[in-house]
Amino acid sequence: MNLKSIGTVLLAALLPMAAQALDLQSRQITVTDFEGEARLTGERVTVPKPANPRVPNSHVAARRGADGAVTLQFSNTWIAQARWQDGPTLDLRPYLAQDTVEFDLDVIDLSQGGMKFKLGCGKDCERKVPFLFAGRALIGKGRQHLSFALTCFWREGDDFAAVPTPFALEGTGSGEVQIANLHINKRGKATTACPDYRTQSVTPEPLQESWAVDWWLPRHEAKLAEIKAHREAGRRVDLAFMGDSITQGWENEGKAAWAASFAKYNAVALGFGGDRTENLLWRLQHGELDGMAPKAVVVMIGTNNTGDRLEDPALTVAGIKKNLDEIRQRQPQAKVLLLALFPRGEKPDDLMRRHNARINALLPALADGRQVVFLDIGRALTNPDGTLSKDILPDWLHLSPQGYDIWARSLDATLNPLLAP
Repeated sequence: MNLKSIGTVLLAALLPMAAQALDLQSRQITVTDFEGEARLTGERVTVPKPANPRVPNSHVAARRGADGAVTLQFSNTWIAQARWQDGPTLDLRPYLAQDTVEFDLDVIDLSQGGMKFKLGCGKDCERKVPFLFAGRALIGKGRQHLSFALTCFWREGDDFAAVPTPFALEGTGSGEVQIANLHINKRGKATTACPDYRTQSVTPEPLQESWAVDWWLPRHEAKLAEIKAHREAGRRVDLAFMGDSITQGWENEGKAAWAASFAKYNAVALGFGGDRTENLLWRLQHGELDGMAPKAVVVMIGTNNTGDRLEDPALTVAGIKKNLDEIRQRQPQAKVLLLALFPRGEKPDDLMRRHNARINALLPALADGRQVVFLDIGRALTNPDGTLSKDILPDWLHLSPQGYDIWARSLDATLNPLLAP
């Protein structure tokens, strides 16, 4: 047999190996609630509750069918997961170029819940694909085959040499979802879309979280009505705050500080809990700054880009810049006060604290000191050793009434000149 014939025989032998799928379904599964976890070693498991649960009425359970299908049941939970993780780490680098993550999905109920698919790519590394609206569209339709490009779960710089959790199903709220025939397909064909992580922060969209669906758009409409009421009453809105739940908190924990410091400007607080840069951008493009002519706009957005997907700081800053551009286009007369993200996490070495610090280091480049002014009040919110106090940030993220007092006072020297005639 000549060399050419030998090569042909070897290639024929190797092709089936190259086309072989990587089975994930046989891996052991850990089922988690926000406050506990349990392994699915038999047909069924329920996650036990701690002695003093923070969410006492939540319930998370899973069962395994005769064909290996895994059903995750969850109710009233912040986060429930079935994680295909127990076993040796996997080197997925050879699969990244052309391969797909595939499975059969049966959405039994998701009318009051949401879902995401995840891959744990190493220490402090977790990638996710949101599937809220697409998942709800599949309720009651039986098993549907989904195929995602493995690159849906990859970001530039990820190693994938030792992946501990090659797949996880995450649920929020209440629902029942089944996964079967889970595998990575060599040279598979992706048939299910996923967000492009490189443009996610600058692509406007409503907030896709199950806990926000019922109130997010109605709040947007209510804010438009609030602005209209000011206009029809002849009241000039001189000041607007734009952001996420920390800005929304002016209406609750910060109510007294708001009344004392900003009500005289007929100010509006356009903060929405959970918002990331792309969600604020959607609101701007759908009229939340229209119908008024504020002298100043205070902007703080981006900490949920960190908390939700630990996004590359440069991408988050691109989303912030896109929002600043939108504000400048819609309200060219307004001065913009761009705030650094507030510290989060109890200690200075907290992962998300460090991540936000990297974002903050890039923000001064977005300000020119005239039309856009940058201000970092983080030191006013922290202890001398860099830790956070529960008196100011009770959950290490959101402000107490005392925290809002500090925020309001910290703005005076910078904001007052922007509001001058």
